[in-house]
Amino acid sequence: MCGITGWVDYRLDLPQHLDTARAMTRTMECRGPDAEGLWWDRHVALGHRRLAVIDLEGGVQPMAAEASGRPRACLTFCGEIYNFRELRTELEAHGHVFRTSSDTEVVLRGYLQWGEGVATRLNGIYAFAVWDPDRDELLLVRDRMGVKPLYYHPTPHGVLFGSEPKAILANPAARRRVDADGLYEVLDMVKTPGQAVFTGMHEVRPGELLRVREGGISRSRYWALEAREHTDDLAGTIGTVRDLLEDTVARQTVADVPLCTLLSGGLDSSAVTALTARALAAQGRGPVRSFSVDFAGADARFEQDAVRGTPDSPFARLMAGHVGADHTEVLIDNAELTDPAVRRAVLRATDLPPAFWGDMWPSLYLLFRAVRERSTVALSGESADELFGGYQWFRNRRALEAGTFPWLTSGSARYFGGLSLLDRPLLEKLDIPARRAERYDQALAEVPRLPGETGDERRMREITHLNLTRFVQTLLDRKDRMSMAVGLEVRVPFCDHRLVEYVFNVPWEMKSFDGREKSLLRAATAHLLPREITERVKTPYPATQDPAYESALRAELAEVVRDPASPVLPLLDMDRVGRTLARPQGGVSRPYDRGGLEMALWLNSWLSSYGVELYL
Repeated sequence: MCGITGWVDYRLDLPQHLDTARAMTRTMECRGPDAEGLWWDRHVALGHRRLAVIDLEGGVQPMAAEASGRPRACLTFCGEIYNFRELRTELEAHGHVFRTSSDTEVVLRGYLQWGEGVATRLNGIYAFAVWDPDRDELLLVRDRMGVKPLYYHPTPHGVLFGSEPKAILANPAARRRVDADGLYEVLDMVKTPGQAVFTGMHEVRPGELLRVREGGISRSRYWALEAREHTDDLAGTIGTVRDLLEDTVARQTVADVPLCTLLSGGLDSSAVTALTARALAAQGRGPVRSFSVDFAGADARFEQDAVRGTPDSPFARLMAGHVGADHTEVLIDNAELTDPAVRRAVLRATDLPPAFWGDMWPSLYLLFRAVRERSTVALSGESADELFGGYQWFRNRRALEAGTFPWLTSGSARYFGGLSLLDRPLLEKLDIPARRAERYDQALAEVPRLPGETGDERRMREITHLNLTRFVQTLLDRKDRMSMAVGLEVRVPFCDHRLVEYVFNVPWEMKSFDGREKSLLRAATAHLLPREITERVKTPYPATQDPAYESALRAELAEVVRDPASPVLPLLDMDRVGRTLARPQGGVSRPYDRGGLEMALWLNSWLSSYGVELYL
């Protein structure tokens, strides 16, 4: 996994601007700590920072293919291609000669053979750019589920692009300006596909490719979810899910560096760990290495809430013992969550205020930092809940009938709230309800449907599509930024497009055949798991309950308020801030009681550190 960036300008001689191209590339150092590369031609500069995972010696980038002493194409690539061996064999049959054993060269030669059609042949997670000198054009491609990020910023005569906004912002042509549309993206828990926060910047959509020519930029989709008739019976469906998972995980264990799993003791991560253990054993590479996370002393102090009925640690230990894993518990000291150095690292990784989920951002960063000491690649369970129906709102009738994003209805919305301390006139000006309604209508218009599909089946298809195209993107972004901030590659088997396509079209009645969440996944993996794991109720990623964490947030906000130069002050309702700081604090701190504090503090840090110009 790596960081990519580049610059195309049809009016500039870019070899005269390589200092800027190098500055853009070096912003990606955290994503690729192992090597740096820069390739250029008259109108293009491609940058790359490498995290070496496959073919450590040969997979150097940017990678060019030459003929008769001149480049035919040059690639800068981030990601992993899990079917690269099959594609290599096919390309060799077409006469291609390889000089490395990397998946990068497979993508490059795949482009030479199939052009933009190479994207439809790839199984993996990726974002890449190919410069074609003969066509004098750039191709930008992002994987089907959007696991790997890719941003771009059109300019009058070309484009800037990068894995993260910071790469683009390192070029003087991109301003750090944010308008009302961008601020809305920060404040509401709705990720609009293709929309970025900084004005003029966009994100390549999942399953999308862009062609940049002197005449402008054209966009097209090479993949999107489709509605198809499901003809398998229940037993056949469970068997197909099982087969797809086994194949997917086996493919994703290929690496020339240490590999592990992230194990919470929930169904998703336990299934991935069990399947990984089986795949590694078949390859003679066991035992599987696994990592879990919790807060120091949490076992003794844990109190259940509306979504967390049990602590993770006992179940993670049970599962690790079940598969004979080399297991490590990463215990986080709550004081680390507010360590200024940690919070600076989190902000630097996100380029945006990481307010939603609050303490989960620094805790994920700390977890991944610890994992990186022993592993370079980790397998994780993201997208299982969205695909198989794991969240409470899949079964909450009021949420299903609310006519908006189900995670933003009563019972769930408080976990994503962060507006409580913001200025009321500002919120009225942004008109978040109207914007949310517009985004919801746009999202529904994209849902594919079968002819005559009505009632609950139609609605559950909509709900699943919303989760797979809107909600999961925020989780994938969080996992990508926090892992790549420490040079850790995280793979997500449940995002395999074959599995997603298949399960998306399974009727809801079959997906929930036993009346519980994730019925199909539980049935497909029950033979691998202890009964205590298969029967465990869905529990989210752990959040700290230590009141000392909230006390530290309050103290920091008090300091912000005292400083008249704090950039966030014009955005805050100072009366509400005062009442919040004076409110008595309980013996347990809940995440949904801290949302306003988190948002105010992260906004202040972002506005200050990034020199953001707000144009509202």
